[in-house]
Amino acid sequence: MDTIWLDGAEWLAVLRIGLGLWWLESWRHKDKKTWFQGGGITWAAGIAEKHRWTAVRSGFAAAVTPRPRLMAYVVAYAELALGLGLILGFLTPVALVGGLLLNALYFVLMIHDWAEQGQNSMMGLISVVGLFGMSWQSWSVDSALGWF
Repeated sequence: MDTIWLDGAEWLAVLRIGLGLWWLESWRHKDKKTWFQGGGITWAAGIAEKHRWTAVRSGFAAAVTPRPRLMAYVVAYAELALGLGLILGFLTPVALVGGLLLNALYFVLMIHDWAEQGQNSMMGLISVVGLFGMSWQSWSVDSALGWF
């Protein structure tokens, strides 16, 4: 494929790295002290409690509410792992699918907040393009190791 400046695989790598930086920023901007004390999960619980879908309310109550501190760490470090994995191109397909699932989870939880929907939609779309475009072919640990 002819493109200006970079080839197609390199442009996909740029997209993958940009998505990784976005995930890293999601991790970086959290107030870790408040977040790890359950502040983020308390905020999400308030949203889940008023959610229009029963499955979201009951799922949140069953999976997250009993263990808010653990879930705070899971969310924060999932975002960090996704960011680093995508930037480095390490286990890229796993990171892209994991990011897509996390964005889908955020999308469903925040169904009432249109501002959040735009971010999650864009990140999800980039994940799909990165996955089906095999964005790990250039500038990645996966490529250097011959994985995938």
